[in-house]
Amino acid sequence: MMVQDGKDTDTDWTDENGQEPEASEWTVDADAAKTRIDKYITENLGEEVSRSQVQLWIADGHVSVNDGPIKSNYKVSQGDRIVLKIPEPSAVEIIPEDIPLEIAFEDGDVIVVNKPRGMVVHPAPGHSSGTLVNALMFHCKDLSGINGELRPGIVHRIDKDTTGLIMAAKNDKAHASLAAQLKEHSVNRRYLALVHGNITHDQGTIDAPIGRDAQDRKLYTVTDRNSKHAVTHFTVVERFGDYSLLELKLETGRTHQIRVHMKYIGHPLVGDPVYGKSKGIKLNGQALHAAVLGFVHPSTGEYKEFSAPMPSDMNELLTILRGR
Repeated sequence: MMVQDGKDTDTDWTDENGQEPEASEWTVDADAAKTRIDKYITENLGEEVSRSQVQLWIADGHVSVNDGPIKSNYKVSQGDRIVLKIPEPSAVEIIPEDIPLEIAFEDGDVIVVNKPRGMVVHPAPGHSSGTLVNALMFHCKDLSGINGELRPGIVHRIDKDTTGLIMAAKNDKAHASLAAQLKEHSVNRRYLALVHGNITHDQGTIDAPIGRDAQDRKLYTVTDRNSKHAVTHFTVVERFGDYSLLELKLETGRTHQIRVHMKYIGHPLVGDPVYGKSKGIKLNGQALHAAVLGFVHPSTGEYKEFSAPMPSDMNELLTILRGR
């Protein structure tokens, strides 16, 4: 684990949420021993599924431990091999909704949207409306079907309270091209973030592996245990005494990577309800904005790059800080 001062390198990178599919198999480590299995699976799946849904899967025989059936109250032991075979979902109808969209680019293959704070990208259990997908289905009428019924057109995600540019595919050919670019780390995405503290060096690299927090497995943390390689590059754009405005690039794309890495070096994002500080200036959600998005167009082969201004609440914070 290290933080390096110096020149930022030219790298390919993905979004802060990453592109990794949900795991369906786990081996229990010592920290998780004696946890109820329904709780263990729910925490490992994150916010995508409820504990009651996991209990139904267990009751229906979709979960095994060491190749045998179990009950929801079973407490896991170190070394247990847990396998979850998620059944095919029943048909889900996504209702198109007339939600205004700020469109940065659109043609027959791709649409690029400046997502506002508070908008979830796609429907999930318990959250079936008001999402970007609902809005896109109304606006576009049809989207690619590669990513399943709940995520039509969605190639990548950004957090609910992260603002900025996100692209969606209108057909399967475009989806395959954009997904391949993300996998190859050739999509150019840059973020702006307002963080706590005065970062004294102009540029730096955070090279620290990220995994689930042993105390709360819905969260992520820097750890050597069951973790994945993660690298974030940053450049200081402006300083405000107790705060710094950064531009960030991700060399890797782990879940919550920017938020976790900035907390790790002692400069958490302003307004972050999970990894941030309770004191200081306030914002309704983390001060993180996907400012630049660049990719090769799936049909023309032309490189396209778009930028989106910071949201008004972040701009207002900067105005206040500049006037102090």
